[in-house]
Amino acid sequence: MNGRLRGLLSLLGIIVAIAFAPAAVAHEIRPAYLQIDQNAAARYTVTWRTPTLSGTRLPIVLRFPEGVRNVTPPAVRDLPDSVVETRLIETTNGTALAGQRIEFIGLQATITDVLVRVRLLDGSVSMTMVRPSRPWIDVAARPDSLEVARTFTQQGVEHILFGYDHLLFVLALIFIARDWKALLWTVTAFTAAHSITLTLATLGIVHVPGPPVEATIAFSILLLACEIIRMQRGKASLTARRPWLVAFAFGLLHGLGFAGALADLALPQSDIPLALLFFNVGVEIGQLAFIAAVIAVVWLARLLRYPPSVGRRAFATATYLIGTTAAFWFVERLSAF
Repeated sequence: MNGRLRGLLSLLGIIVAIAFAPAAVAHEIRPAYLQIDQNAAARYTVTWRTPTLSGTRLPIVLRFPEGVRNVTPPAVRDLPDSVVETRLIETTNGTALAGQRIEFIGLQATITDVLVRVRLLDGSVSMTMVRPSRPWIDVAARPDSLEVARTFTQQGVEHILFGYDHLLFVLALIFIARDWKALLWTVTAFTAAHSITLTLATLGIVHVPGPPVEATIAFSILLLACEIIRMQRGKASLTARRPWLVAFAFGLLHGLGFAGALADLALPQSDIPLALLFFNVGVEIGQLAFIAAVIAVVWLARLLRYPPSVGRRAFATATYLIGTTAAFWFVERLSAF
């Protein structure tokens, strides 16, 4: 890329890195999760997981329709990031829950979604994402494949757009690419790699514990920042010569990170291929949207006129911000082992 374009990208990088820095000390808020398994015509096992933030349970209360009672009291388990309640319920009038409404009181006052999984006696499974703007669900009598596709596409988009480490890695790849052709091949290699490991991990063929993966992802961003600095100093670098190869290698790690997020969503066993496909589609949509936004900002900023020295300083500042943020993430995640 020419000096002016690289300078513009650097200015954008400063903004993005500063925006991501607060996220380094924030914990990700995962969606709440409600699982309902039908055991008999009028009996269900309910698992209700509520996220915690700074050790405090989010104020979301589960409300079933009238005519539903607890057969067993809720058994409560405290996990590091959530509280899980398990109980057995039944409808007193002998009818099924299908067609009835379940409400999530207090959800509208949060930014948390609720993933609802319902398994019926015939083995069919439905997945629905409940938003704060519509804090209830009408239980469907049959699973809807379109709903599964929509739910996991949205989750894929949200995971990449709120996965600041993944976006920072993509931004570093943009910095490394020498021209638009190199950028195309580099992003394609990254996409292919994380799609491979996402699929393998989701299908259970590959399993790597989450904490080491997350720490290594942060380390991959730190390494890219170091490589960018080496390139600016005119030193020979494999990253400069073969950015697509480096993107592919690190993309395998990022795919394992995506798989960890997908596992938290409790995949419907009957629709694993469909859910996996559309989660991956959502990730790609979010990634392309981010790259398109970067390109749009560069295009709009072409009218700026500034001395070349400003661009060089901006590029160096952005690179060091990316590296510092990644180093903080790495140490933080390493200490959590």
